[in-house]
Amino acid sequence: MRNDIEFKTDDGITLRGWHYLPDNGKGPFPTIIMAHGYSAVKEMYLDKFAEVFANAGFASIVYDHRNFGASDGEPRQEIDPWLQIRGYRDAITYAQSLKETDAARIGVWGSSYSGAHVLVVAALDRRVQVVVSQVPLISGHDNARRLIRADFIAGFQAMCEEDRRRRYFGEAPTMSPVVAEDPTAASALPTADSWEWFTSTHKSRAPSWKNEVTLRSIEMFMDYEPGAYIGYISPTPLLMIVGLTDHLTVADQALAAYERALHPKKLLTLKGGHFDAYIKDFNAASSAATAWFTEHLLDA
Repeated sequence: MRNDIEFKTDDGITLRGWHYLPDNGKGPFPTIIMAHGYSAVKEMYLDKFAEVFANAGFASIVYDHRNFGASDGEPRQEIDPWLQIRGYRDAITYAQSLKETDAARIGVWGSSYSGAHVLVVAALDRRVQVVVSQVPLISGHDNARRLIRADFIAGFQAMCEEDRRRRYFGEAPTMSPVVAEDPTAASALPTADSWEWFTSTHKSRAPSWKNEVTLRSIEMFMDYEPGAYIGYISPTPLLMIVGLTDHLTVADQALAAYERALHPKKLLTLKGGHFDAYIKDFNAASSAATAWFTEHLLDA
């Protein structure tokens, strides 16, 4: 069963999404908090994961990040990773206020950029009893330098400085495409598979997605170091799901970060790339997440 929901962040922004409940059982249910990755909206396959979790006996809170999709917030299309982390923590508070939620059994799930966020949330917020991080970003600094040619970085930094000046004087923020058909063109996610997945999923499932973010969103991406928190997650159980041919949030960085994590932990490697976890490798990714949540929320 799915119901539309909305809730307020600590600073008063309304976030909107879905509340999934198992069809069988009276609750209260262990509940999983879920949001999407870089610029993505909830219709981009989060419903499929939440349906699998519901069939296994879990409720889910699935929502759009502030400034995106159905949620409020300004400036539109701006991604501040720390505000999105706060959004996860506000969603936990909201979930615990619901009669259908077992407040002592909260899990978090994230993928890509939100796969990074849940590492931080699990490290900082002990209300989280289990975490699943799928194809996560580990280091904004290092990852950006795998995606951006070295001779382009100085030009990008100059653009950011000009954007700061313009914002200071009240002008509109500079915008950038999220993806571009030509992976050598300027965009936030300059890979061919990013273009294919976002544009095809936009057409088939997610009309609210927009192919733009503020330039400052990219600057904040480059400043973001979620992997620094991975050693602090324990004793919260961590499942990390890594695509071995992922060249967007690059696989070797995720694998190295997993080695730094303390137990209890588990690693699932998929043969595919970054976006295969949503489609081609969906059954493997969703089954592993379900089993991890079952072990640490249902059976614990």
